[in-house]
Amino acid sequence: MQKNVLLIVLMFITSGIIAQTKTFTIIKDNAATPVKNQGHSGTCWCYSSTAMTESELLKQGKPDMDISETFTVYNLYIDKAIKYIRRRGNTRFTEGGLGQDMLNAVANFGAMPQEIYPGVGRDSIMNHNYKMMSILKKYLDSVLTADPDIVPTNWKDGYIKILNSFLGTPPESFDYMGKHYTPKSFAAAYITEKPSDFIGLTSFTHHPFYSEFVMEVPDNYNSNAYYNLPLDEFIQTVKDCIEKGYTLTWDADVSNKGFRQRTGVALWVNSSSDSANFPLFTEQPYTQTIRQNLFDIQETQDDHLMQITGLAKDETGKEYFIVKNSWGLVGPYKGYIYVSIPYFAINTISVIVNKKAVPSIELNKLAQN
Repeated sequence: MQKNVLLIVLMFITSGIIAQTKTFTIIKDNAATPVKNQGHSGTCWCYSSTAMTESELLKQGKPDMDISETFTVYNLYIDKAIKYIRRRGNTRFTEGGLGQDMLNAVANFGAMPQEIYPGVGRDSIMNHNYKMMSILKKYLDSVLTADPDIVPTNWKDGYIKILNSFLGTPPESFDYMGKHYTPKSFAAAYITEKPSDFIGLTSFTHHPFYSEFVMEVPDNYNSNAYYNLPLDEFIQTVKDCIEKGYTLTWDADVSNKGFRQRTGVALWVNSSSDSANFPLFTEQPYTQTIRQNLFDIQETQDDHLMQITGLAKDETGKEYFIVKNSWGLVGPYKGYIYVSIPYFAINTISVIVNKKAVPSIELNKLAQN
């Protein structure tokens, strides 16, 4: 997500590194590709869903694949620009997005390996310098203000020229593993799952349970929708998906004192005493009401997306989700973090997962509404 990227990075850099006092036993550890690093960019939405897609390929028995995040981001910058122009600037134009945006980009624009298009301009995603977004937006605003009545038909030419200068020009076709591909033919050959094969899940009380609603968060520029489950069912469904061998894209708030990447543990910190005694304190019971209130007052926000890859328990038997981040090999678990169930319950915005992973009893409830 775009929100508070710098704040999040500073928090995990400056948080104290304490002696690791927890030991974890793996319950389920699903296949995942190596940890990546999004740098200072606000493109975690792309890294998380790309990681989930790469795990889907491993689950299908396909070779380890490193899919280019830059290609997805490149195409969605164009998509965002078109929407911004059509709506006369009355929509967000930022780096942010949600997990479905990556899935839809693959379906609409295709994909390619990282080695083919890593992003090689003045501002690759990794070496982000914050200039590209402001320059692109300034250009779009100039298009809208130059003539309040008519938009020139060639406005995209100048926009794409700027984009190419920062990210590099993606190839129209390429050779890979002895075959020739376009982005769309590559996606058709390797990424067989479609956006409709995935489902977004969440748990809030301001919409009826078992209904579908468009998530009201700033970076949902494509109006992606999620199915609403009661909190306990939501958490159990995520566990069930993991047990079936699937990974999930996880959208959550991490701008808090409980998410400690350098320590490798995320716990629900509810007081200064909890923070001082981290990670040895006892987490308070979570409730649907507490979760909803924190979302309503916007203390819980969608500031980061990651990949849930497994399930573990600590020395006391408490369960944790195993999460792969995209901040590089940070912390004792080399880019992974163990997220407690209370932390997940309170701070989660949503998840995305293959529909095949969701228990049929839950799918049936959702289908009836």
